[in-house]
Amino acid sequence: MKKDRIIFRARAQRSKGLRTFSVSGRVKKPGVHLAPAGISIRELIDEYCDGMQPGHKFYGYFPGGASGGILPASLGDTPLDFDTLQEHGCFIGSAAVIVFSEKDAARDLALNAMRFFEHESCGQCTPCRSGTSKAIPLMKKDKWDKTLLEELSRTMEDASICGLGQAAPNPLRSVIKYFPQEV
Repeated sequence: MKKDRIIFRARAQRSKGLRTFSVSGRVKKPGVHLAPAGISIRELIDEYCDGMQPGHKFYGYFPGGASGGILPASLGDTPLDFDTLQEHGCFIGSAAVIVFSEKDAARDLALNAMRFFEHESCGQCTPCRSGTSKAIPLMKKDKWDKTLLEELSRTMEDASICGLGQAAPNPLRSVIKYFPQEV
């Protein structure tokens, strides 16, 4: 038991104990996994999800569901905790992790997330209601108007009433920052 505590402490640099991660996407063993808080996505994939599906190479992930932003595989050793993800413009939220491969386009995943937010918007506030519906056609274009999308994102983040509208632009901002070759 003492050895286990030492291992958990060493792995969970800032966070202690265990956390449930709901992992979906291109992994061999998706599902809810109990793992040390602060584990990296790479460790989570390899040790708890039995690796990537055959024929798929780890390309990126949503660390905290659709609104948690998107990170590239190059940041796969970043601990999955509140502080470390925040510095990359992402958050862990409920730890609903979505893993994708090089066969997926981050821009398409961000567009899918924006469609979800448009559908889920209650429509009460204009920044969320209009922001999501204006972002979608801009994100469908071959070349994104990054300046306009950032302006729209800023307005949604600053003026939306609830967290849905405030966090809806996170995936598109992540794609612009971490997957610029796609947009």
